[in-house]
Amino acid sequence: MANAPVQRMSQLMAKTLRDDPADAEVLSHKLLVRAGYVRRTAAGIWTWLPLGKKVLANVERIVREEMDAIGGQEVLLPALLPREPYEATGRWDEYGPELFRLKDRKGGDYLLGPTHEEIFTLIVKDQASSYKDLPVILYQIQTKFRDEARPRAGILRGREFLMKDSYSFDTSDEGLGAAYGLHRQAYQRIFERLGLDYRICAATAGAMGGSKSEEFLAPAGAGEDTFADCPSCDFAANTEAISYALKPVDAADVPALEEIPTPDTPTIETLAASLGVPASATLKNLLVKVDGEIVAIGVPGDREVDMDKVEAHFAPAAVELVTAEDFTERPDLVRGYVGPQGLEKVQYLADPRVAPGTAWITGANKLNTHAKNVVAGRDFEVDAYVDVVVVQEGDPCPNCGAGLKLDRAIEIGHIFQLGRKYADALKLDVLGQNGKPVRVTMGSYGIGVSRAVAALAEQHADEQGLCWPKEVAPADVHVVAAGKALQTELALDVSEKLAAAGVRVLVDDRAGVSPGVKFTDAELIGVPQILVAGRRSADGVLELKDRRTGEREELTVDEAIARLTA
Repeated sequence: MANAPVQRMSQLMAKTLRDDPADAEVLSHKLLVRAGYVRRTAAGIWTWLPLGKKVLANVERIVREEMDAIGGQEVLLPALLPREPYEATGRWDEYGPELFRLKDRKGGDYLLGPTHEEIFTLIVKDQASSYKDLPVILYQIQTKFRDEARPRAGILRGREFLMKDSYSFDTSDEGLGAAYGLHRQAYQRIFERLGLDYRICAATAGAMGGSKSEEFLAPAGAGEDTFADCPSCDFAANTEAISYALKPVDAADVPALEEIPTPDTPTIETLAASLGVPASATLKNLLVKVDGEIVAIGVPGDREVDMDKVEAHFAPAAVELVTAEDFTERPDLVRGYVGPQGLEKVQYLADPRVAPGTAWITGANKLNTHAKNVVAGRDFEVDAYVDVVVVQEGDPCPNCGAGLKLDRAIEIGHIFQLGRKYADALKLDVLGQNGKPVRVTMGSYGIGVSRAVAALAEQHADEQGLCWPKEVAPADVHVVAAGKALQTELALDVSEKLAAAGVRVLVDDRAGVSPGVKFTDAELIGVPQILVAGRRSADGVLELKDRRTGEREELTVDEAIARLTA
């Protein structure tokens, strides 16, 4: 290991803070700012200070080493990109307002790259002409840009962030599967080396397209994803990706549909209370507009509609809730009393729980009137079945039926089998073994590098501050000089000896700063080992503290150096 210079806190461009930032919502935001790792530049835009840059670089190094180990070749693409490739794939419009668009002085359209599938595809199209040039894995670690409507949670959800994106190019689906497997294994090694607790979960592909898709999620209270974990089998999935099989039932004994007066019951709660039935016996019909056209979505009355699932189903079309004005324009749709039977010019989607043969109490499309014994498949037809309800704790596991456990998590990685979506749009072919053109198939694999730092901060912290795993910490040891001249002299001497032995050292040599403040800062900054030149410095004795466990022991200088270089 090359010797690194000792980093002195007396020269460090970073100030620690005693109080949490006023706008901080999550633990990582509070601690990374207070410990002097990052500073806010604008909403969703962050500056990485020296300590933060070291942690970020360590995450990059681990990612780079594992990508190189599977044969990945690193490139660096521009962040400023032309419109045409994204227009060819439809994503110039699909990304909507999240895309940073700009014009050059000649009026040409450009964007700041949110992700680079199109450009990687064009590189391979330019460089590869034969099956002999493939397979290949290309990757980069690059800044991405997305115009988040509500940047929040510090570096967890910003408008500018650092990401590793890699892409595999193969001439067969079997080759794509092999590349996908290599990335999956590499990601496991990366997150284990980073010290992250994570789960591999089935996921939806979303705007990325493609078939098979899995997310790597780091459980944390600050996470914006909810995932389901089965305690009885190995099933784990983002709740957005959970689907259930359609299970029709026999409705032969269900009486005919009957309309019943239900005055002043426009909500499920008022209806269930009025009739003395559980909300689960009722059918809720949510109306949305999809590119301006009204669509009805049916779910059991005790369940909520997951709008993220609805939007994913209709993507890239715009989805919005209907308004009072929409009801005025459609007198056949009675607000609070909509039922699926007899709907005209309205597409009807339903959750699989509304299976053929199931009977419901639902709106009769008349004011103050509902209908009972309304049977799916007999009294109304479902145009499409889509899993659209919010998954709840205890819902059955799709694999084994046991009750699911739910938890919040931070998405730290996502892998996709893209297939030929981008190759088709950009006509990426190579000459096959038989001399005929072969359409290339692709995989896309992302890791949120800056997001991983936030996930680490969320998972590795206590009441005193951060507790970095060794591989990502900004230093191996934080040497603290309690304050007197002799103590500072000993601290600097041992720091130089440790650095000469290849140990990364941060030393608190600040003059005029009390020992209490120095100790508090050492806990806050979170280097794995804290070495204190304190009251026994005259005897050449130091105190070594493990930041994570709190264990302390007194060691001579030689013993401390031997321990920290072992």
